[in-house]
Amino acid sequence: MADKKIDSGSDDGSDEGVVGNVNKFAVVPPGYSGRPKKGHLVFDACFECGNLGRVDYITEYEYDLFIRPDTCNPRFRVWFNFTVENVRADQRIIFNIVNFSKTKSLYREGMSPLVKSTTRPRWQRVPAKNVYYYRCPDHRKNYVLSFAFAFDREDDVYQFCYCYPYSYTRMQTYLDTLEKRDMDYFTRELLCLSVQQRRLDLLTVTSPENLDPDTPKKVIFVTARVHPGETPASYVCQGVIDFLVSNHPIAKVLREHIVFKIIPMLNPDGVYLGNYRCSLMGFDLNRHWQDPSPWAHPTLHACKQLLMELDSDPKVDLDFYIDLHAHSTLMNGFMYGNVYDDMERYERQAIFPKLLCANAEDFSMGNTSFNRDAVKAGTARRFLGGILDESSHCYTLEVSFFCYTTTTTSAVLPYTEEGYLKLGRNLAKTFLDYYKLTSLITPKPAASINMQQVRDKIQRRREWVNARRSSTNMRRSSRPHASDSSEGVREDV
Repeated sequence: MADKKIDSGSDDGSDEGVVGNVNKFAVVPPGYSGRPKKGHLVFDACFECGNLGRVDYITEYEYDLFIRPDTCNPRFRVWFNFTVENVRADQRIIFNIVNFSKTKSLYREGMSPLVKSTTRPRWQRVPAKNVYYYRCPDHRKNYVLSFAFAFDREDDVYQFCYCYPYSYTRMQTYLDTLEKRDMDYFTRELLCLSVQQRRLDLLTVTSPENLDPDTPKKVIFVTARVHPGETPASYVCQGVIDFLVSNHPIAKVLREHIVFKIIPMLNPDGVYLGNYRCSLMGFDLNRHWQDPSPWAHPTLHACKQLLMELDSDPKVDLDFYIDLHAHSTLMNGFMYGNVYDDMERYERQAIFPKLLCANAEDFSMGNTSFNRDAVKAGTARRFLGGILDESSHCYTLEVSFFCYTTTTTSAVLPYTEEGYLKLGRNLAKTFLDYYKLTSLITPKPAASINMQQVRDKIQRRREWVNARRSSTNMRRSSRPHASDSSEGVREDV
C-alpha cells in the first residue's frame, strides 16, 4: 500500500506506458524501418541506479523523456540516470524530461543535469544557459526540464544524471576496501537483509577498549540514504567515515572517547532500483519509524531495534542521532532539529549546529530550523527525538543537490563530490568541539602549546607595560608639582 500523499506535485496519471526502464532502445523517425543509422539515438537505463522509463521522438532534434516512477508508487518522479549512444558528431539535441512530480526545483536557480562520457569520465554540469525548467500545458501541466546538448564524439557513450550517483555496489566496494585494511578500531557487521536480500551494513568505529560490555560508552549514531535518490548523503557519510578511520589527531581523540555507529545505506533496494524516495514496495521509509514492519520495512525495523537497545542500555549514553539527507529546493548544508517544552533542552540542541557552522563554510544557520511539523511525525528525527533519553540530540542534516553560498561571498558555488565529502569531514570534526565544550574531552598537548603562546604574549605585554611605567615615572620625577594620583599606568591584559 502506497503512503498517503505528503508533498506537492503532479499526480495525474501522466505516465501511461512507463512500467520499467528502457533497455538499449533505439529511437527512429516514424515510418522508418531497418537498422538504426548513426544519429538515431539509443537510450539505456537498465543498469544499477538507472532511471528512464520512456522516450518519444518529436523531431530529429528533439526528444521527450519520461522518468520511471518509483516502484509501486507513481507519485515520485524526480531521479533520472540514463545513457545515450549511437550519436553523430556535432549532433545537437533538445531533451525534454516531461513528467517531474515536484513543482519547486533548484533547476530554477541555476542547477543543471550532470553529464560524462566514455573518454571524459568525470562528471560535468551541462551549461546552465542551456537548461530551462517550466510548467508545460502540453504535458498536463507537469513540470518539464528542457536542456540542449551537442554530441561531439561518435564512439562515446554519454551518461546523464540528476545528481552525482552513488550506487549500492560502490558502497559495498568501499566497505570491502576498509575491511581489508584490518583496522582494530573498525568493524563491519550485517544487521539484516533487505527485501531483495541486499546487505544492511552496520559500521562501528572506536578504540577496541571501548567495546568492553562493562565500559560506559558515549555513542553517536549516523544513518544515510533512507531516500535512495538523495545521493549527496552518501558522499557526506563517506566523508564522515573517511575522517573517523584516518590518522588525523582529531580522529584519534574521537575514537578514544566515542563509539560511532554508522548505517551508510538504509534503503539499499531503492538505491539499486533507481528510485527517488521509496523502497522496493513503494514505501517512504522515513515516514514509518513509529511502527516499521519486519517484513515490509526490514532495514528500518532492524535499525530502530538497535537504537532502542542502545537507549535502554544503562552503560550507554546515546548522545547523537544524525540522519543524512539531500534537499532539492534549498542551498547549502543545514539541519532540522526538534522543538521541546524543556527550554534548557531546546537551547542545548542549538549548540551543535552553531559549532558546525563555524567549521564548515557551506553550512547555513539561516536555513537551519527546529520544528514539530505534524507531517514529519514519522521521520527519524521527530520519532527518535520524542522517545530517546532527554540527553540525546536528534537531527536531520540536509545538503543541497546543487550549491552553497558563503558569508564572505554571494557567489553561488556548485557542490562537487569532493565538496560533499568535505562537509562529512567537517561534521566529524565538530564532535570534538562539542565534547571539549562539555568537558568530556580535555585539551591535548597541541592546545597546551597554544596556551603557552598566550602566556608568552601576556608576559611580553607586562614587560612593555612595566617599561612604559618606568619611562612615565622618570618624566614625572622632573615635575615638582606632579599629582600622586597620576603615578600609575593601568595594566589591562
